[in-house]
Order: sequence, then C-alpha cells, then structure tokens
Amino acid sequence: MIRIAVANEKPYGYLNEQGKALGVGPEVAQRILEDLGIEEIEWVETEFSKLIPGLEAESFDMAAAEMAIMPERCARVLFSDPNTSYGEGLLVLASNPNGIRAYEDFVERSDTIRVAVQEGTVTQDMFIALGVDPDRIVTVQRLPEAIDAIVRGRADAFAATGMTVAAMEEMSPQVEAEFNFKDPVINGQEIRYFGGFAFPRDADDLRDAVNEALEEEKRYGEWQQTLSRYGFLTKDILYSYRFSAEQLCSGAG
Repeated sequence: MIRIAVANEKPYGYLNEQGKALGVGPEVAQRILEDLGIEEIEWVETEFSKLIPGLEAESFDMAAAEMAIMPERCARVLFSDPNTSYGEGLLVLASNPNGIRAYEDFVERSDTIRVAVQEGTVTQDMFIALGVDPDRIVTVQRLPEAIDAIVRGRADAFAATGMTVAAMEEMSPQVEAEFNFKDPVINGQEIRYFGGFAFPRDADDLRDAVNEALEEEKRYGEWQQTLSRYGFLTKDILYSYRFSAEQLCSGAG
C-alpha cells in the first residue's frame, strides 16, 4: 500500500465527492504504480503548502499534484522527471472591469489593484521576483478562497497556472479567465513550469522505479491522451520532454 497526496487542484490532482482521485497526476500515477505491482493506494487530500512538509514528515509516500520542479524544492524532496508542463494565467471578475491582463500590471500600474495567490506556489515566488509590493499580494490556501476574495473585493485577480485558472472559471459565473493574458517574462525568458511526482528525500528506489515506468508510459501508454483529455495543449505535452528532473533541479528551465 502506498499513500499519495493531492492538493485538490484541477486538472492536476483532486478527489471528487465520492473520494475518487482524478486529474492528470493521479491517473498517470495509478497506471505507473500498477505496472510496478502496487495496486492499493490511500489518497490523502491536503493544502498545496503542506505537500513538501508532509513528504518531509513522511505523512505520505508520494505527491501527485504536478508540483513544479525547482531547485529550492529539490533541496527538500525528490522529483520524478516531468509528467507535464504548463504556463500561467489570470482569473478576474467577469468582464474584467479593471482591465488586468498581465502580472506586470501589479508592478507598473499606479492604482491599488491586488492579486491573490495560493500560498507556497511558484506563482507567489514569481510576484516577488517581479518586484510586486507585498501589500498587493493576498495569499489563500484553497482555490474557492481565491474566487471569494475576487467577488468580495479583497483581491482584483487570482494568479495561477493557466490550467488551474481555466478550471476555476467553471466554478462561478462571477469570474472568468482573462482571454488576452500576456505571459510573464523574467530575465528575457517566457515562464513555463515542469510538473512531476514528488517523494521523500530517502525514497530513491521508488523515485527511480517511477521514472522508468513513466518513461514507458509516455512512450507506449495512454499518457498523451490523458493530458489532452484534461486540457493540456500540444505545446504543453512536447515541452514536458525538454528537461529531466536533474536538469531542472540544477536550474534549467
């Protein structure tokens, strides 16, 4: 039996009302683990910011949340090679009355627009890197809190990956994904993330076995069809081959 955590974030990994694990992470993980002879899975739902602490405490054995592979995270947990790649997006009030179309708006505009981000995500780190005033950043733990913050005026937008924003648009008619969103650029490079499965630091054997099975799944299995079904584009699929976890942990990407 293996314990796997998700952060209840569509389309990456979540539990439905019946407690069934869905999303690109859980679906690919289940096929991989079945190939490894592991069929009994205990799914654990937690907040995104608690995924790494939970792995460090060995509260679970693996995270299937498509967590972005980044050097600072690699210092705390192990990662598989990328299962997905994805860009950024913005959720705003319906009709976007404030005309927010880029992350840079929170730096360059003179009005006091505020942005909500999910605590512990790379998006939160990005706003700091862009030089956004901390007073303009509102942190939330769960996605419904972000919608509530926008509707109630505590924030003017919610920043997250484009896939997350697209899924959230369906949760309330009062918000929408900004269609004309401009991808953020830092140091002359368009921002793109690479999501993988995460493991405790001492789980080398499990990580290596998952990597081998993931390579086979991407080559011969239903991996591409699964990503497409959850809304990933051809670009997202092709980019997932661009770097290994080792390269991303060393600062590539």
